[in-house]
Amino acid sequence: MRCVAFMRNVNQGQRGHPSTSDIVAGFADAGCSDIQTFQSNGTILFDSDEPASVVEQAADAVAARSGHEREILWIPLSELAAVVDEHGATPEPRRFEFTLHSGAIIDPHDARVVSRATEHRCSIVAAGKGWALVRNHIEGEGHATPVLESLTGRRATSRGLPTVIRLVSRFGR
Repeated sequence: MRCVAFMRNVNQGQRGHPSTSDIVAGFADAGCSDIQTFQSNGTILFDSDEPASVVEQAADAVAARSGHEREILWIPLSELAAVVDEHGATPEPRRFEFTLHSGAIIDPHDARVVSRATEHRCSIVAAGKGWALVRNHIEGEGHATPVLESLTGRRATSRGLPTVIRLVSRFGR
């Protein structure tokens, strides 16, 4: 299965962050030697029949190689492509963030969810197992990660919708 992984809080090439070579080698250590990185923000495409195991092993290997622990969350590329198919044509993609998290499915209509998102000047417009699509009320602001971490009590990581659209466009379905 073709998957997309998001490493949390990564800016490859910057001091204090895992390097691209650490990430590539970490995934190789986890059994995925033919990965592709996308941009320099810790977005990785990989193939695996056991993606949860791969990202767990890769996170440990990247930490051992680089000295920098980072969570890695993943989604099947086909599921990400379905989100792009449904929401990618929005006239304001820069207001949207696609967020991976390790919590339960978020109900965008739940009063607690709506209240928490509103406090952060955003709204959750779609959600599935381990992901949410968030619309920020103000372009250029990014509130998805803190909102999802607050709602789930677990780490989350986000990518802007334009980035996700480019990724799906480049790597297919």
